[in-house]
Amino acid sequence: MGRKRALLVGINYPGTKAELKGCHNDVARMRRCLVDRFGFDDAGIRVLDDADPAAPQPTGANIRRELARLVADARPGDFLFFHYSGHGTRLPAETGQDDDTGYDECIVPSDMNLITDQDFTELVQKVPDGCLFTIVSDSCHSGGLLDKAKEQIGHSTRQNKAQQGKREERSDSGSGSGFRSFLKQTARDVLESQGVHIPHRGRQESSHDDSKAEEPSVTDGHVKNRSLPLSTFIEMLKEQTGKDDIEVGSIRMTLFSIFGDDASPKIKKFMKVMLEKLQQGQHGGVVGFVGALAQELLKAKLQGKQEDLKPAMEQEVHSVEEVYAGTTARVPSNGVLISGCQTDQTSADATTAKGLSYGALSNAIQAILAEKNRKVTNKELVLKAQELLSKQGYKQQPGLYCSDKHTEVAFIC
Repeated sequence: MGRKRALLVGINYPGTKAELKGCHNDVARMRRCLVDRFGFDDAGIRVLDDADPAAPQPTGANIRRELARLVADARPGDFLFFHYSGHGTRLPAETGQDDDTGYDECIVPSDMNLITDQDFTELVQKVPDGCLFTIVSDSCHSGGLLDKAKEQIGHSTRQNKAQQGKREERSDSGSGSGFRSFLKQTARDVLESQGVHIPHRGRQESSHDDSKAEEPSVTDGHVKNRSLPLSTFIEMLKEQTGKDDIEVGSIRMTLFSIFGDDASPKIKKFMKVMLEKLQQGQHGGVVGFVGALAQELLKAKLQGKQEDLKPAMEQEVHSVEEVYAGTTARVPSNGVLISGCQTDQTSADATTAKGLSYGALSNAIQAILAEKNRKVTNKELVLKAQELLSKQGYKQQPGLYCSDKHTEVAFIC
């Protein structure tokens, strides 16, 4: 009989501009569910949250370390599970290359040390055959977190391809409509992240009655989304570093400057590519694009201060395309991603009039499992979650990303 092991992460970001309410509750409920329904031992469940400042925090390094430990010890027959409740964000391209037009979908640890879609894809690639790793991400833009996995339920892959085609057309025509669209979406994200509801055409509140899944509305609760707008993320980085020159173009460099070897592997690879281009004299607009921070790092390199740059320069990179926004990693075959929404959508963080807070997807999962006295397949769970959230008036559409053989496999184990 295989072992059952889990990592649960819930981040409310207390006292910050990004504060959420329901993530700790999501993790507590999922932990009880793993023990009571799925037969996990308490000793096999690791929890990271920011409820107690004295406890290990859900920083990027801690989350990455626990995920690596989860996978490194895995063997055929094991069941691995990762639940994340917290903010998600999207990093736009920063290489300055004309054909680098995508986004890196990321989860946002408590210290802002982002974990990217490629990090997750490469992690799942290490899962041995015969072992299944299920990921639930109740966060915004989560549809792309296990990039290259087959999209069984959702539209993120199709939409990303369509958006890329439109961006290429706009690039050829010189139109600024793409940038205006980016600003428009950023403004919407900022407002909704602060709890300002922006009506969507066709959105209606439902009279569906489900005692297991509360239905917040304008009159009986509060709903905000779990998207961390890029502008807010940059503000928080500025506060953390004391630097005022952080903007799109220097975000990845800033993250490397702060976290060094603890930064995302993809960000370390990005740094290597950019530093080598600068060192080789390929300034061609690169210095101006990435800002003053890149020049500081380059100066340190040229002056022989190698130690701080070592984590980047040790990375193996075969081409600049490897660090483009998005991922070039191989298709993971032993992973299942259940996302709270599509890549272009936000996931809700809700608080009822009675003060109960939760993520909309997490709450839906608990409701579905509570009413089913049998195993529920991954496909059934996601379709039921879509139906339930739609009836409750949420616009987000959960997605399922996995190989064909895992669609009808029981959720978790």
